[in-house]
Amino acid sequence: MKVLVVSDNHGNREALLHLKDIYSGKVDAFFHCGDSELLADDEAVLGYNIVRGNCDFGRVYPTEWIGEVDGNKILVTHGHLFNIKVNLVILKDRAKMRQANYVFFGHTHELGCEYSDGILFLNPGSISLPRGRSEKTYAIVEDTASEIIVKFMDDSDNELTALTQVFKKAIKVTKEADTTGVILSVSAFLVVKQLF
Repeated sequence: MKVLVVSDNHGNREALLHLKDIYSGKVDAFFHCGDSELLADDEAVLGYNIVRGNCDFGRVYPTEWIGEVDGNKILVTHGHLFNIKVNLVILKDRAKMRQANYVFFGHTHELGCEYSDGILFLNPGSISLPRGRSEKTYAIVEDTASEIIVKFMDDSDNELTALTQVFKKAIKVTKEADTTGVILSVSAFLVVKQLF
């Protein structure tokens, strides 16, 4: 799985069109975490799995999107309804209730990611009005057989390599075996590491 995650463009159509132009055919899905301030039929948002933010008044976007990409369950929300400026506790509860592997959210305009209780939480920052950094950002998330990679990109499509996060997957052998002792199942789990 390889997906693009963007948020908080606040009316900047060109940024969304640019990302679609650059990444169409290179990612499995496009996600927008709200505050597009664009109508649902605007060409700039077509093709994005998009949610409503606190600045998307009168728009028809849902407050939450839940779906799967390559067997990974993804929850997308803006975040303002989950008190994310304080902490992720309420959002973590929602993610567990929805059995999500990935949670993408925005609202704060500050990029960051955290792996907790088997769930990756990602805020791609803002593609138009960043806070905490000068770069306007979005993220690319890739889930391979051996690792999960989160790359933060600036609006010129340069990777902010100092911020790249890699979560290695390890193989864990279960005790399930047939009568001959041959292992019948192997399961993968993520090795947790401190993000920042």
